[in-house]
Amino acid sequence: MSGIWGVIGGTGLSALDGLEVEGEEFIQTPWGAPSAPVVRGRIGGQRVCFLARHGHPHRIPPHRVNYRANLWALREAGVDRIVAVNAVGGMHPALGTGAFCVPDQIIDYTWGRASTYFEDDLEAVTHIDFTSPYDEPLRQQLLEVLHTQGHRCLPGGVYAATQGPRLETAAEIRRLERDGADLVGMTGMPEAALARELGLAYACLALVVNPAAGKAAEVITMEAIEAVVAAGMEQVKLVLQQLLKDSPRL
Repeated sequence: MSGIWGVIGGTGLSALDGLEVEGEEFIQTPWGAPSAPVVRGRIGGQRVCFLARHGHPHRIPPHRVNYRANLWALREAGVDRIVAVNAVGGMHPALGTGAFCVPDQIIDYTWGRASTYFEDDLEAVTHIDFTSPYDEPLRQQLLEVLHTQGHRCLPGGVYAATQGPRLETAAEIRRLERDGADLVGMTGMPEAALARELGLAYACLALVVNPAAGKAAEVITMEAIEAVVAAGMEQVKLVLQQLLKDSPRL
């Protein structure tokens, strides 16, 4: 392992506080341009590469993110493990607004996204094992930090990845619940699968920014979501800082 961490920032996390920036590089890939430059730096002595999933400023909707270019660029930068930050809607009773989840499973409801590196000019058809979509040791590291910092957290769960950019209907959320999902977001796939195809350890740190459709009497507004994001991402930054500082140097 190279010992270089990757952090993919989602909604509300277009920069990483505490990062001693050493430079940035816009890495061209065979799959096109990534969402933003890869920002290189250190936190607590750890080498870190940060990439803003939706661009900086936040301007790329979930279904337009070039996930293949983003993951490829991070690997080219020397990253071998990634913490992906996702703002999500909560369905599970434990996932109220402001709670965290480190999911252990995912269901893909997206469509039309470029979702694999293995499709053209292949010497052989390739199928990755995706039984457990997230890296378990990395999940456990995240959970330990969340526990230490006293956050409300669901230690596992099923992430439903929907197409977006619209929010879901109440009927769609009921369907996702019947399928076994606990939280819903728009960027979990194909990102997790692409990381697996590249051999990168990958885990999701999900912050609940709103009750899923039909889970609260109030209408979901972007103003309410943005207020939770602003406060919650400050907590996300503290989690990431401790995760990196506490991890052994490689």
